[in-house]
Amino acid sequence: MIRMLLRVLGDQYARPIRRTVALMTTTAIAEGLSYALLVPVLRALFGSEPAAAWPWLIAFGAVVAAYAALRYISDLSGFRVGTTMLRGMYHRLGDHLARLPIGWYNAGRIGQVSALASGGVLQAMSVIAHLLAPSISASVTPLTIIVVMLAFNWQLGLAALVAVPVVAAIQLWTARSTAATDAERAERDQEATGRVIEYLQAQPVLRAGGRSGERFRLLDDSLREVQRVSRRSVLSVLPGAVGLTLTVQAMFTVLLVLGASLALGGNIGAAEVLAILVLAARCADPLLSLADIGSQLRGARSELARLDTVLRTEPLPEAREPIQPVGRDLEFDSVAFRHGGRTVIDEVSLSVPEGQRLAVVGPSGAGKSTLLQLLARFYDVDAGAVRVGGADVRAISTEVLMAQIAIVFQEVYLFDGTIEENVRLGRPDAGVAEVRAAATAARLDEVIERLPGGWAANVGEGGTLLSGGERQRVSIARALLKNAPIVLLDEVTSALDPVNEAAVHEGIERLMAGRTVVMVAHRMRTVQRADRIAFLDGGRIVEEGSHHELLRHGGRYADFWNASLTPATAWDGRG
Repeated sequence: MIRMLLRVLGDQYARPIRRTVALMTTTAIAEGLSYALLVPVLRALFGSEPAAAWPWLIAFGAVVAAYAALRYISDLSGFRVGTTMLRGMYHRLGDHLARLPIGWYNAGRIGQVSALASGGVLQAMSVIAHLLAPSISASVTPLTIIVVMLAFNWQLGLAALVAVPVVAAIQLWTARSTAATDAERAERDQEATGRVIEYLQAQPVLRAGGRSGERFRLLDDSLREVQRVSRRSVLSVLPGAVGLTLTVQAMFTVLLVLGASLALGGNIGAAEVLAILVLAARCADPLLSLADIGSQLRGARSELARLDTVLRTEPLPEAREPIQPVGRDLEFDSVAFRHGGRTVIDEVSLSVPEGQRLAVVGPSGAGKSTLLQLLARFYDVDAGAVRVGGADVRAISTEVLMAQIAIVFQEVYLFDGTIEENVRLGRPDAGVAEVRAAATAARLDEVIERLPGGWAANVGEGGTLLSGGERQRVSIARALLKNAPIVLLDEVTSALDPVNEAAVHEGIERLMAGRTVVMVAHRMRTVQRADRIAFLDGGRIVEEGSHHELLRHGGRYADFWNASLTPATAWDGRG
């Protein structure tokens, strides 16, 4: 368990963890030794001179005080190390998730990451703070007591020692028998989490279909599976818990019978028998807690294993000796990219000179947005190269590459905070005047003026308190504030009303001015001012040229253009 913790978190935590384990082990031994002093105390109290118990009582008090101090120090150390590890784990998980390819984030992993980030990390990291001390105490304290029993009477000590391998075997058997159900339980929990998210996201569809009052069958089925697996999990643990209880009770009964036999034979005094039975009773409590502790440790270990799996997922590699791009030109050189078992981009070669605009058009599923994602290195190509400023994006550090690029997506995500905080994501160190200027250029100031709270207005999680057009203006203001030399636009105006579309277009024109631009658009009139247009279909470039060149050619682009116009204004190929 500790080895897995260190593997997941890193060796920098090894020293504090080992120190904490040593403190907790010493504390458990001190607890066992404090019980050992009950033997001479009871022997003196039941002997001919009860006053002889005073020195032993003082020693008992001193050991108990030392144990209390050790317990405080070890528990405090456990909480501190646990808190540090929890913070470190969240940072490491967040940093790692930010470096994983976008393709890793499929729908099935939404529940997995949500479960890990909410309860999984907390459960896994709680081992040091909450489970390690009881676990060590439940193992070391009984062993210490058994050693003490051996020192006072070898027959009784040996009888207690026989129970040790039996308890160990029961714990091992329980762990193995519950491993399969624990894994299935985790899988079902993740699936249920995903279904809950799906149910919440599907509310507009369900209500539009008049089914808002109905149960969501997929969610119900998933929750029933969780219930079924939970029942199996409890039943799989039950034999181990019963077996452990019976073993402890049997050990106590054997000690009682053996102690009585030795006392009747005159081999041991009644006081010693009573003291040994008291020790056995103190030994039983931590042993009985092993069942519950073991279950919690297995759950934490399962979460650790899942965290380890995520953290072992290979991120996009960083160049050992990063190259600085020279210039702001863009190039796709015989690029091929496969995803989900199919070829999305196939032998695409394109170039965008510095300061020019390239528009990518084509039918849905042609791979247009994928080209933008390859430029931003959300994925790595399978063949060929994507270059920015003459340098392969794989040879540019992520920080430098992202500093060169501003991206405006169709679906804008805003963080739960104020409008100003969301705009400042473009450049957190920007001055107030720069933020206001970017907002004005994006016509976001019109939105801010009519919102209660103005700049301090909260946008809600995901920007749900703003309309689609308003969110898009925030996104453009963010990109303007970043002031990157390369701009990527992905279907920015495809779902906007005319008023917002006009405002967003104005903001986009200001954003594109003097920059290298690659834009993807469904609305054909937005691409007319591009320097070049590439028509993409089936992952291949089937046509390339200026707006007028492609219209004169009368190919696929012309068909798209004519389909977007009314019959009265359609291009006939002669003008």
